[in-house]
Amino acid sequence: MVSVGRHVRGALARAVVPAALMLLAACGPESLDEDFLGESGLGLAGGPTSTAFRAALAKRWAPIHYQDVDVTGSHSLSGKADYITRVDFDGDWSGTNNWDNSASRALTAHAYHSLVETSSHWYLVYTFFHPRDWADNIFDTEHENDAEGVMLIVERNGTEYGALIGAVTVAHKDFFSFVPDGSPIGSGVESVDGKLSSLSFEGVLHPITAQEAKGHGLKAWPAFDIVGDGVKYFPSLTTAEEPSSATDSDVRYKLVDIYGSEGLWQRRSLTTLFASEGTFKGDTGGGCGSVAGQCTSNSANAPWGWDDQNDGSILRGELATDPAKLAAYYFSPSSRFSTTYTFNPFKGIGDPNQP
Repeated sequence: MVSVGRHVRGALARAVVPAALMLLAACGPESLDEDFLGESGLGLAGGPTSTAFRAALAKRWAPIHYQDVDVTGSHSLSGKADYITRVDFDGDWSGTNNWDNSASRALTAHAYHSLVETSSHWYLVYTFFHPRDWADNIFDTEHENDAEGVMLIVERNGTEYGALIGAVTVAHKDFFSFVPDGSPIGSGVESVDGKLSSLSFEGVLHPITAQEAKGHGLKAWPAFDIVGDGVKYFPSLTTAEEPSSATDSDVRYKLVDIYGSEGLWQRRSLTTLFASEGTFKGDTGGGCGSVAGQCTSNSANAPWGWDDQNDGSILRGELATDPAKLAAYYFSPSSRFSTTYTFNPFKGIGDPNQP
C-alpha cells in the first residue's frame, strides 16, 4: 500500500469526505480502503456486522503503543526483532519461517483488532505480533512467533463511541487489569493492577499500552515503559510504517480486522499457521535457541488461545471469546455487565463477512 506522508496526517484527520477521497486517490487506488471510507465516511454506521463500523470503533479506541527495544545481541537484529508487524509480513501464511524471515523482510507495523458486543458494552481486543520472542543470555528461552495484546471495555452510554472504562492486558501467562480515573468499575475477584492512562491523538484521548523488549509482555503504560531505545506507535486505518530506527517516536500502525480477509480468524484451521486450536506453529529453525540455549516450539497463541495461569474460572481464550464473562469476574459491580452477546463471531453470533 502507498503510505500517506506524515506531514499530511493532521489534514487527513480533519478533512471532509470529498477532500479525503481526493487526497487518497492521489496516493493510489490501494489507499481507497473500505475500512477508512466506511458506509458514510464518518463515524459509526451499519452495526457490528459492518466492517466500517468495526473499523471506526477500533480506530477510536486503538492504543497509542510504546514498544521497548533492545539492540544488543545478534537475535535483536539491531532492534528490529522488537518491531510489531503482521503475521504474514513475509508474504506467506507459514508460522515456521517467521523467525528466519524477520532478518531480511520489512516489518511494517500492524495490529489485529476484534469486536464483541453485548447490550451494555463493546469489547475490543488489539493483538500485537512479533516474529521473534528472543533472548540474549543463557538463562532465558526463545521461541518463534509472539502475540500479546489488550482487551478494552467500552461502555455503551448513548454516545457514538461510548466510554472506555477498563482494560485487561496479556503479559506472557498472566493477565493484568487497569482502569482509567473516574471509572465506574473496580476490583472484582481479581484486583485492579493499576491506572489506564491516556494521551491525545488526532483530537481525542487514546489509552496508552506498552510492551517489554525481547519477551514482549504487555501492560498499560507506565506499568511497562520504554527504558532505553524504543518506538512509539500510533493507530491508522490506512498506513503501515516500519520504524526508521530503534528510537523512532512517530510510527503508524495499521489496524487489521481479525475477522476479515487479511485477518487470523478465517485461518484458524490453517495447518501451516496453527499447530493446534489457537496456538501458532513455530519450530526451532533459523538459529532460534543458539544464544539462549533453548528454543521451544509452538509457544505463541492467538487471542482465542490466551490464558492466565491462575485466574480461577476463566478458561483459555475467554479474554477474546467470552470477554463479558471475564469482565464480570475481574471487575465489580459484576451486575453492570450484560453477558448476553448481540455480536460475537468467536461464538458464531453475527456475520463478520458483511461489508
